[in-house]
Amino acid sequence: MTVIPVVYHDKPYLELAQRILDTGNDRDDRTGTGTRSLFGQQMRFDLSYAFPLFTTKQVFFKTVARELLWFLTGSTNIRPLVLQKVGIWNEWPYVLYRRELGLAPKSEISAEEWATGLEDFVQKIADDEDFAEQHGDLGPLYGSQWRKWTGREFTIDQVATLVHGLRENPEGRDHIVSAWNPEEHAWLRRNSLPPCHVLFQCYVAKGRLSLHLYQRSCDMFLGVPFNIASYALLTHMLAHVSGLLPGEFVWTGGDVHIYNNHFDQMRMQLARTPLPSPQVRIVGDLPDIDSFTIDNFELTGYEHLGKIPAPIAV
Repeated sequence: MTVIPVVYHDKPYLELAQRILDTGNDRDDRTGTGTRSLFGQQMRFDLSYAFPLFTTKQVFFKTVARELLWFLTGSTNIRPLVLQKVGIWNEWPYVLYRRELGLAPKSEISAEEWATGLEDFVQKIADDEDFAEQHGDLGPLYGSQWRKWTGREFTIDQVATLVHGLRENPEGRDHIVSAWNPEEHAWLRRNSLPPCHVLFQCYVAKGRLSLHLYQRSCDMFLGVPFNIASYALLTHMLAHVSGLLPGEFVWTGGDVHIYNNHFDQMRMQLARTPLPSPQVRIVGDLPDIDSFTIDNFELTGYEHLGKIPAPIAV
């Protein structure tokens, strides 16, 4: 009988969060909220026995999986997510929509007025395909860059190229997918959000696939737990379609920050004692990365200590 070790994947995350609170630099940011941050931090997660879905705060696994599957379709329109009741990207196109109509920004209206307007906007996205096509697109973000990078002579499917490389030349050093397109940066900065998790590289050794993510901007309380789970799941998926086992997920952050209005929530999470990390299993013999559905992921052993709500900085 194989004994599965007990793993506590929350620990490196909590240690980094405490270090930011204790020694970070207080800085302004584009949202006007203010942050405390450190530069150039790293965490490592062994995926051999457990999955880094944090237990000291509930992280919604199906939302993580649905967003990742959406990226992999190449879509940049929020409508497929809205129809699945996933609202994590709703505010960015709503900001642009209000700007186009000449309406007041979020900072100049009440929270109730913003929430009501956003709810109406999202309902229109769900109900009206033409409205969604006109107002629901985020611009050339992750899905576009991963699956339809537009070069000078042809369009590149970086993910398909990656999978082919992992199968044919697993020891290659160029298994890289980039979401950072300098040509698109100015438009995204003005109208949407430039990619935060900008580049990942895969590495194969001893039959295991490891993945290293570089994330330029890291919202430690809300975003990073979600990003870690997402790329850990992507590591499992890539390993599965390449005939490999998952190895290690390495996370490197550039500007790693806690927003000033997340300090209390972060301290609440830090006061909690981590529970053992869960396991993820892929169900089914899937031939390629485009064959996955939400039903192909089986999460077991996930116990958590409850939600900790916090506002998102847009």
